Amino acid sequence: MPQNRAFKLAARPVGLPKRSDWDFVTEAIPPLADGQLLVKVAYISLDPAMRGWMNEGKSYIKPVAIGEPMRAGAVGEVVESKHPRFKAGDHVGGGFGVQAYAISDGKEINKIDPKLAPLPKYLSVLGMPGMTAYFGLLEVGRPQPGEMVLVSAATGAVGGIVGQIAKIKGCHAVGIAGGSEKCVYAVKELHYDACIDHKQGSISPGLAQHCPEGVDVYFDNVGGDILDAVLPRIRLRARIVICGAISQYNATTGVQGPKNYLSLLVNRARMEGMVVFDWADRYGEAIRDMAGWMAAGKLTSREDIVDGLATFPQTLLKLFTGENFGKLMIRVDH
Repeated sequence: MPQNRAFKLAARPVGLPKRSDWDFVTEAIPPLADGQLLVKVAYISLDPAMRGWMNEGKSYIKPVAIGEPMRAGAVGEVVESKHPRFKAGDHVGGGFGVQAYAISDGKEINKIDPKLAPLPKYLSVLGMPGMTAYFGLLEVGRPQPGEMVLVSAATGAVGGIVGQIAKIKGCHAVGIAGGSEKCVYAVKELHYDACIDHKQGSISPGLAQHCPEGVDVYFDNVGGDILDAVLPRIRLRARIVICGAISQYNATTGVQGPKNYLSLLVNRARMEGMVVFDWADRYGEAIRDMAGWMAAGKLTSREDIVDGLATFPQTLLKLFTGENFGKLMIRVDH
């Protein structure tokens, strides 16, 4: 029986997570009980939400406990099973954590088909980022054909899909991204009509140029100064989707709230938070639509894959420095 390797939370981070916040352990894999299965993890998803899961306090999901393996979505192969729904050789996706092997009771995991799409796609466009983009835009943003959809972190795992769905639905789509390379990619590969480089300074001139009549739907992954710059540009009855606020996750002086929120009153607009798990019973619907768009050449995704489980602490930081390009994940070495 192989041994498991896992990153367990050792301390609650202050600011950016550091190596000492983790214990990297090697331990024996216990025998399976009836109703359990053992998964050999192949790819682990790294997501900005992981930073919030490390904090103690009330949220939409309980925090990772000190001493527990770090929570993470992953895909892999069943290597042993005492569960009636799964057999050795099945490929599955679920919350297996940052570890090489995971024991599961079969709840909240799904079989996946590597013949339909490569395994990494089930952590990107056909996984949680894709579900977040699909339901966040279509159910919360509710774009109508011809409307202006603005997306921050436009080339990220979620934003890159939001922009493409907006175009599929007949909208104009403008992205906000960091750096000229990402902006070129947004327009040439993700079909955005334009992309504003926030690393060049204030985004206000770009908003005036590319959204001259204002913004109908703003899909926010960033928060902070960028949200404040967008609020004065929203149109009557605009919808702002609060998906994330990566600019605030490592703040040590408190979260910065929107200064320009009165624009919501003036424009009778709506700002609404969303958590993708609320639509879990409809994931199949989204996967069918997205797989169809992929087959038709209307939807693409980019994966940023780093080799080696041991790289986890430094690879995670790529999310917060803007180094990742596309959906960030780790390929587990066995």
